[in-house]
Amino acid sequence: MKVAFIGDIVGRPGREMVGKYLKDIKNRYKIDLVIANYENASHGFGLTKKNADELFGYGINIMTGGNHSWDKKEIFDMFDSYPLIRPINYPIKSAGRGLIESNICGERVVIISVMGNYTMPMCDNPFVKMEEVVSNLKDDGIKHIIVDIHAEATSEKQVMMHILKDRISAICGTHTHIGTDDLAIIDGCCFVTDIGLTGCRDQVIGMDKKIPMQRFLTGIGGHFDVPKKCKKIFQLIVFELNSSGRAIESKKIKIYDSGETIETKGRKERYL
Repeated sequence: MKVAFIGDIVGRPGREMVGKYLKDIKNRYKIDLVIANYENASHGFGLTKKNADELFGYGINIMTGGNHSWDKKEIFDMFDSYPLIRPINYPIKSAGRGLIESNICGERVVIISVMGNYTMPMCDNPFVKMEEVVSNLKDDGIKHIIVDIHAEATSEKQVMMHILKDRISAICGTHTHIGTDDLAIIDGCCFVTDIGLTGCRDQVIGMDKKIPMQRFLTGIGGHFDVPKKCKKIFQLIVFELNSSGRAIESKKIKIYDSGETIETKGRKERYL
C-alpha cells in the first residue's frame, strides 16, 4: 500500500495548496491512504468543522493533532463523527482518541498521534506510553502502524524511532513547520524528523512575520496571524508498505506555488 503524509497544514494558504495539488498527487502516485496534521489548519490554531469538511473533501482520509488540537472548541464534538485523533499521551479524560484503525488494501492499519515533552503541555511520558500501546497492538496482530510524533526536540523524535523502529511501519515528525532532509527507511521503518509545513514559506513558520520580528526585537509579543498573501509550499512524504507492514520505498515531495516540484528519494539504511 502507498501512504501520503502531509505535515502541519497552516491556515488558508495551506488548505489552498492541498486543494490545488492533492488530487493530482493521489492519482500520479496511486496513493491508498492520505494522512495530514490538522492542528494549525484554521487560522493557524486548531480546526473548525468547516475547514475539516474542506480538507476531507480534498481527499485526506485521517488527520492527526498536537498541542493546538483543542484551540477551536467545536472540535470537542467532532471527535465522535470525524476521523480525527489527538496525541495519545494526553490525560485519559481529555476529549478525543489517540489512535484510529482503518482497513486499507485489506490490511488493518493503525494511525497514532503522540506528543513530545520538551516545551509542550504536561502529558504522560510519550516513550513509556508508546511502548505500551505498540506492544498491545502487536499482540492484537496489527502489522501496519503509522505514528505522527508531534514534538519540538529532534532528539525526542530520534529516540522514539530507535525505540519503535523494529515494530512499526513509519514514524513521521510534525510541529516545527521546518522540513528536515533525513527521510530514510531504517531497518524497515520509514522515518523523517519533520515533514515541514504546508502553507506560507516566506514568513515565520507559516505566520505573518511582523509579530515574531517585534517579539525578538522588543520582547513584546502579540497575536500571530496567517497572512492573506504569501509565497506557498506543499510538503509531504510518500512511502510504500509491504504486506508485513515494513516500509520498502519513500520519497519527499515539495511543490511550490509556481508549480515547481522537487522530489527526493529516501535512503534505505541498516542501523547498528
